[in-house]
Amino acid sequence: MPRASRDPLTHEVVDLIGSVVARYHEEYDRAAATHSLTGAQARVLALIALDPLPMRQIARALRCEPSNVTGIVDRLEARGLVERRPDPSDRRVKVAAATADGTRTAEQLRDSLDFAREPLAALSRADRTTLRDLLQRMIGEHSDA
Repeated sequence: MPRASRDPLTHEVVDLIGSVVARYHEEYDRAAATHSLTGAQARVLALIALDPLPMRQIARALRCEPSNVTGIVDRLEARGLVERRPDPSDRRVKVAAATADGTRTAEQLRDSLDFAREPLAALSRADRTTLRDLLQRMIGEHSDA
């Protein structure tokens, strides 16, 4: 049996995933620019609009250095989209949380990301569920659904 790294099907899947990721980032960056945000700022805002998080957790989720996140949060805070507040479970730790304006902006960004919506809509619910489950397995997450 050929090793997965030399398997033509694996190469094709990796290339397709790369194309999807590239298109996602291109569209995300365009959507972010309409709100005068960088792609990184928009990704941080989207993440903390779901749940306030400490800088280290944001950095882990985005796979970058905490110092990078601090600069991004500083710029979002200056725009009134984010605020720092004490973590309710450990008041020594500060979390970044989206303000009401930040939450609205994150929702507008999410709603403007169209490139995947149409192709995904062409898939049945069962196919979308299978795709989600396979992607979660690839990254080591498990579905609760």
